[in-house]
Amino acid sequence: MYMLVKHLHLTAIAISLALFILRFFWKQRGSPMLQKKWVKVVPHVVDTVLLASALTLCVLIAQYPFVNAWVTEKVMAVLLYILMGLVALKLGRTNTVRWIGFVGAISWLVFAAKVAVFKQPLLFS
Repeated sequence: MYMLVKHLHLTAIAISLALFILRFFWKQRGSPMLQKKWVKVVPHVVDTVLLASALTLCVLIAQYPFVNAWVTEKVMAVLLYILMGLVALKLGRTNTVRWIGFVGAISWLVFAAKVAVFKQPLLFS
């Protein structure tokens, strides 16, 4: 069961990241693709699967936020990824601010991945 959920989680991460990058570049180009219904719905479905698989993994490995430091740090990094993603896709008013949001989001996602792989907190040890 663990391997199935882990692979579902990793697949959801890859799809979520690919959609984020695609939407960012469409935003940069002013593409009408951003107005398509599937572009507005699919990322939320994927992110719901991502969250559900993350919660399931926490239960399966008995590691929880605010109990285990590395999980807490990963959750904080994911929240910062979401915030920076909002800056990149919606809140950023200038191209420079949107690019800062994009790079910041990718950076926080890489940080979350590193914490998840090593299962060691990097900021709050």
